[in-house]
Amino acid sequence: MTTAINTTYAPAAIGPYVQGVNTGSFIMTSGQLPIDPESGYMPEDVMLQARQSLENVKAVIEAAGLKVSNICKMTVFVKDLNDFALVNKVYQNFFDTNEAPYPARSCVEVARLPKDALIEIEAIAIA
Repeated sequence: MTTAINTTYAPAAIGPYVQGVNTGSFIMTSGQLPIDPESGYMPEDVMLQARQSLENVKAVIEAAGLKVSNICKMTVFVKDLNDFALVNKVYQNFFDTNEAPYPARSCVEVARLPKDALIEIEAIAIA
């Protein structure tokens, strides 16, 4: 049985889905857009968007009672794979700052993301 994870520290779902689910063994987040949950603002810069998406993933993971170090897999969706190096800089700093090991990761270029975001990130964590 799964339970929904919801937090005001990440943006609300913009469709018929939840921010994350807890299976008892795993926490799976929905894709997190780079939207500030308080202001609704989405920055234009891909590095700022990457940071906000990661912070939103972190908020969902923490709402489940876990830490960033519990994340075992992430999927990064980018509008332009030319931004790969910039996203990696933010990603590296995020995990170094949280003293967490790097999880396994995929990075995929997509044609378009909701709200015309440049990036969206989802995660799986071990409960």
